[in-house]
Amino acid sequence: MNENKQQLQPQRKRRRRENTSDGVGDVDVKQVKTKGLNEIITSLILLEDQEKKDLEELEKANQEERLELEENHSKRTRAMMDYYSNLQDYHKDAERAEGTRKRKAKANATNIAAMAIGTAGGAEDSVSTDENLAANDKAPAASGPQRRLWVKNRSKDWWDQCNSPDFPEEEFKKAFRMGKETFDLICNELSSVVAKENTMLRDAVPVRQRVAVCIWRLATGEPLRLVSKKFGLGISTCHKLVLEVCSAIRSVLMPKYLRWPDEESVRRIKEEFESISGIPNVVGSMYTTHIPIIAPKISVAAYFNRRHTERNQKTSYSITVQGVVDPRGVFTDVCIGYPGSMTDDQVLEKSTLFQRANAGFYQGVWIVGSSGYPLMDWVLVPYTQQHLTWTQHAFNEKIGEIQSIAKESFARLKGRWGCLQKRTEVKLQDLPVVLGACCVLHNICELRNETLDPSLKFELIDDEMIPEIGLKSANAMKARDSIAHNLLHHNHAGTSFLS
Repeated sequence: MNENKQQLQPQRKRRRRENTSDGVGDVDVKQVKTKGLNEIITSLILLEDQEKKDLEELEKANQEERLELEENHSKRTRAMMDYYSNLQDYHKDAERAEGTRKRKAKANATNIAAMAIGTAGGAEDSVSTDENLAANDKAPAASGPQRRLWVKNRSKDWWDQCNSPDFPEEEFKKAFRMGKETFDLICNELSSVVAKENTMLRDAVPVRQRVAVCIWRLATGEPLRLVSKKFGLGISTCHKLVLEVCSAIRSVLMPKYLRWPDEESVRRIKEEFESISGIPNVVGSMYTTHIPIIAPKISVAAYFNRRHTERNQKTSYSITVQGVVDPRGVFTDVCIGYPGSMTDDQVLEKSTLFQRANAGFYQGVWIVGSSGYPLMDWVLVPYTQQHLTWTQHAFNEKIGEIQSIAKESFARLKGRWGCLQKRTEVKLQDLPVVLGACCVLHNICELRNETLDPSLKFELIDDEMIPEIGLKSANAMKARDSIAHNLLHHNHAGTSFLS
């Protein structure tokens, strides 16, 4: 027994040592695992902190860049506003000087005419009775006061033919871009403003001829010397008639034929645009075009059109015309006369349209523009970033259908009125009046369904520039995404972009 106990004791000691060593091993493994887990957690925390720092630095950099862009934009806007204020003052001074010169010239002409009449009268009084009788024997007696030869005889056969009731309708429309009924309507509307009375020196130009001179000049863009030959009038008279009739169109016809639609018309316009594209609450399609001009004597750089110069390899100067049209292509708002060096978004910010929008006039509605305009709470534009999704492609396709309405309307405007296609003799300060008259006459023709001759079709080319700040409203971005989503998922979006 004792021997057995002695043999078992070493075995028990060995087992206790093994058990003890096993326990120590388990503790070491647990410690290693815990330490490794702590290191992983620490690494994750460090990575998360580093990611937060990177995001904060990126956001800070973006904020600084945004502030810098906005500051530069504000500085440029202020500088541009100061420039235009000075430019307007210059034009006002020029107009006052021109008015003073014309009044002096008119007064001098009146004095000269009075002196000539007085001299002729005195000479007649000094002639003896016998000489008068002798003269009467040689020439027949004239009844009433004798008129001086004041107007040079010119042929107006062409206009007499056009004014004849037998003149073909198609020929009349080819010359004046409208039918006889539309022409008569315009003459009747303007009669009370443009009509003049006969004088002792000469007969006044009739209303129909006055209106015809203006419309033919706008339609063909021919120089004043050719207008003079066509209508049998002096060059200076034709120039004066064009400006007078254009001013009358602006004051009499523009309030009636070119205005923002009322509530009932807005509802109809929304429905028509939505039926075209599936996009709701659209009240207009906006576009900006350039009208070529002769290099002005002042501020040449402001009117320099770099994009047209690069494309045509010829120095170009221009002024801008921004317009909003309804689904029929009728203008509901225009902004005319800003220099061609300005981008589309800069012209927009200068317009009355933009001022009304800031006053809350266009809440809850969209005006669709091209990529040359920024996305705002009331301006809806296509996506411009690279790698567009299918939803964004489909949205761009639909918004392009609305945008094409404005572009095609401007193409008809330039095709119908040839004076908009080439540099004009009209002074820079008078151009807004002339261009405004073209827009009003365009509306009258569109409303009366005056079709444009296919031979007059004009290809419109205006380069678009992405604005520096293309997004000016986060809410507008969300609204655009929502519209794009609804278009694709309610089967309103097209699929031509897939082909």
